[in-house]
Amino acid sequence: GVTRQQALGTLSAWREVEGRDAIERHFRFNDFSAAFAFMARIALVAEVMNHHPEWSNVWSKVHVVLTSHDVSGVSSRDIDLAREIDRLAKECGALT
Repeated sequence: GVTRQQALGTLSAWREVEGRDAIERHFRFNDFSAAFAFMARIALVAEVMNHHPEWSNVWSKVHVVLTSHDVSGVSSRDIDLAREIDRLAKECGALT
């Protein structure tokens, strides 16, 4: 398995979630529609990967948490999805 330290070494913007075996990242966009477009694109990738984020959205902000419930912690699927999310964030014009 992939350790969180190894994972976070390659995902500089992601952080450990305190008290959980999970990683998180906060994203900010220009407005709600940009944030929602970002979430829609993640949803398509998540369905293909059959691995789904825990997330929340408030107007232009999106908070994403990744963990693998079946292995009760961070797995390589989380790392792969985090990389895809980072790529989509750039394409969708994330400010942070």
